[in-house]
Amino acid sequence: MNIFRLAGDMTHLASVLVLLLKIHTIKSCAGISLKTQELYAIVFATRYLDIFTDYISLYNTIMKLIFLGSSFSIVWYMRHHKVVRRSYDRDQDTFRHLFLVLPCLLLALVIHEKFNFKEVMWAFSIFLEAVAILPQLVLLQRTRNIDNLTGQYVFLLGAYRSLYILNWIYRYFTEPHYVHWITWVAGLVQTALYADFFYYYFQSWKNNVKLELPA
Repeated sequence: MNIFRLAGDMTHLASVLVLLLKIHTIKSCAGISLKTQELYAIVFATRYLDIFTDYISLYNTIMKLIFLGSSFSIVWYMRHHKVVRRSYDRDQDTFRHLFLVLPCLLLALVIHEKFNFKEVMWAFSIFLEAVAILPQLVLLQRTRNIDNLTGQYVFLLGAYRSLYILNWIYRYFTEPHYVHWITWVAGLVQTALYADFFYYYFQSWKNNVKLELPA
C-alpha cells in the first residue's frame, strides 16, 4: 500500500468520524442529507459482497466493516433516533436520489470488468459513489447554513477521492499493467462534483469567514 492510498483511506475514515461526532455528541444531523447517506449505504453494501468470501488482509476487512457499519448506523440514527431525526431538514432534502440508482445499475450492466454478479455490483457501486454526493451538495446550496462539522465532513469526503486519484497515478507508473478505467473515470467525475464546494471552502478558510454556498 502506498502513502496516497493510506492517506485516502484515513481521510475517508476521518470524514465518517466527523459525521458520527456530530450525530452522537451534538445529537444533530442538521445540514446532512439522508438521501446521500442512503446512497452510501447502498454503495458499501454492493461493493463489499466479498467480505466473507475473499480475504485480502486484516486491514482490508476492518475497513470494510467500519464503512458498512457506520453507513447503516448513520441512516438508522437519522431515520429513527428521537432526538437526531428532529434536526433533519426533510423539506430541503428533496433530491430524488433513487433516480440515480437505476442509471448506475444499467451502466454497470453495460460497462464492467467481468459479467458476473459480484463484478456488476462492484461496477454499480463505483458509478453510484461518483454521484452519491449530489443530494448533499444540493441541500447545502438550498440551506446555505453550513456549520463547521458539516463543512469538514464534505471537505474530507472530497479530499479522500482526490488522494485516491494520486494513488491511481502512482500505481500506474509503479505497477505493470495497472489499468482500471471504470474507477478512474468515475473518480474524476466524483472529484469534479466537489470543485465548486472546494472553491468556497478554501475562500472561507482564507478569509476566516463562515462557509456559505451561492444559492
